[in-house]
Amino acid sequence: MAFRTDSEFTAMSEINVTPLVDVMLVLLVVFMVTAPLLMQSVSVKLPKTAAVAPLKPAATLELSLTNQGDILLGRSKIAAHTLETELKARYTKTPDAAIRLRADERVPYGQIAQVMAAVSRSGFQKVALVTATGPAAGTKTAK
Repeated sequence: MAFRTDSEFTAMSEINVTPLVDVMLVLLVVFMVTAPLLMQSVSVKLPKTAAVAPLKPAATLELSLTNQGDILLGRSKIAAHTLETELKARYTKTPDAAIRLRADERVPYGQIAQVMAAVSRSGFQKVALVTATGPAAGTKTAK
């Protein structure tokens, strides 16, 4: 038996946190198990309605840039200097249309930027850049 040299009436200054950690871990597990059950317990009976007409798909304009430098709006070839006026005319007919820009990967970035600027100046707000799916350029696939 070990003897203490200091007075036996001094207060112990250390707190044992192990029981506190054990209780907190048990509470954490209880909340983790019960939280998903509370979210799924809400029972709602949805009302039935008559079928509605399907939404009309939004209009899109295909704008393509070929490797030879040609600009095509839909299937018709357009000169670069008349692109903006043609897009403005289309914008007045369908202002909520979206532009789908398809550019060959070998087209210089400057030409794509000029076409995108013309699209923006013509008033169109929605522009999507179309890409092909598959392996990324420059990667080799195992055969």
